Amino acid sequence: MSRGFVTLLYKEVLRFWKVSFQTVGAPVLTALLYLMIFSHVLESHVQVHGVPYGAFLIPGLVIMSALQNAFANSSSSLIQSKVTGSVVFVLLPPISYVEFFLAYVVAAMLRGMMVGVGVLAVTMWFAPLTFVAPQWILLFIALGGGIMGTLGMIAGIWADKFDQLAGFQNFLIMPLTMLSGVFYSIHSLPEFWQLVSRFNPVFYMIDGFRFGFFGVSDVAPEISLTVVMASFLAVSAATLVLLRSGYKLRS
Repeated sequence: MSRGFVTLLYKEVLRFWKVSFQTVGAPVLTALLYLMIFSHVLESHVQVHGVPYGAFLIPGLVIMSALQNAFANSSSSLIQSKVTGSVVFVLLPPISYVEFFLAYVVAAMLRGMMVGVGVLAVTMWFAPLTFVAPQWILLFIALGGGIMGTLGMIAGIWADKFDQLAGFQNFLIMPLTMLSGVFYSIHSLPEFWQLVSRFNPVFYMIDGFRFGFFGVSDVAPEISLTVVMASFLAVSAATLVLLRSGYKLRS
């Protein structure tokens, strides 16, 4: 990769790391509050696949926080650059649109994984966790962060102001992540809503990620991986088309 890619990646990582108390610390605290409230209320009443509810909830909170913050990183960076006009200084250097794409997505993945590690570090003491298949854990959090970072780029490119970006996040990203099995197994839902959940790609990210901890899941991890990979390729291709055309960036 060129020096331009490395510089842009460094700039994106430094952008969120300089305010890590807000970009990493705050999501960790939010996840901890979710765990304390939900596990306190439901721990003695619910088990999922034979796993205590508190333990079942932790992986869901880890990857949900990682996904939401991966989206926030790339989307907020692009919309801020567009609103302030500083995006021109990113577009002028001789950086290819592929390197531009990779820098933003890798930075989003890094922020998502940092948040995920932080959430895991502060919540794992509340319930017994196992790590049956660590490779699945790493694979799904990396691919999930890549998908959300890419969606963040699409949102940042499309939006012209902050309230449009907020609408994208509130009406698409939040429902996708909150209604994806973070707090429950889809087998506890009525049949119709089970079917609806299977059309949500975030469900497969969370289910596959949770499989890495306990070795149990609602769907075979190979199926989840196939759906997640296909989703990543689809959103990446769409984003690369937008970047190549210069849509709302160069025109």
